[in-house]
Amino acid sequence: MQKTVANIIDDKGREIWSIDVNASVYEALEEMAAKNVGALLVMAEGELAGILSERDYARKVILVDRGSRDTKVAEIMTSELVTVSSTATVDSCMQLMTDARIRHLPVVDDGALVGVISIGDVVRAVIDEQKFLIDQLESYIKG
Repeated sequence: MQKTVANIIDDKGREIWSIDVNASVYEALEEMAAKNVGALLVMAEGELAGILSERDYARKVILVDRGSRDTKVAEIMTSELVTVSSTATVDSCMQLMTDARIRHLPVVDDGALVGVISIGDVVRAVIDEQKFLIDQLESYIKG
């Protein structure tokens, strides 16, 4: 049976790291460092508004010589989000993330944010699936 996003969330937990849309980029960077993550979901009045990643910061602040203390998250966040539901398969997420060249996927069920998965989570799930299959095949061969 193929793993789904729900399986990943069950394994890693439902904790979501986020920042308000009106926060400064500096505050977002502090939060990313504190949580040891490469992206934060951006919230506006309790609703998912976008995502802010280290890539956004590098390309939209550092490379254009902006200040992180006086630039708002809303100014540089990615607002055209790619999301998945918890029923999506790990393989479909891997394909989606590869095609869209993204590293984080917010998980939305019936309009509600239920989690976020990273490319690392997806790769780990693929490896776990492969290990399981190998173990099953070895057991079958050994009789």
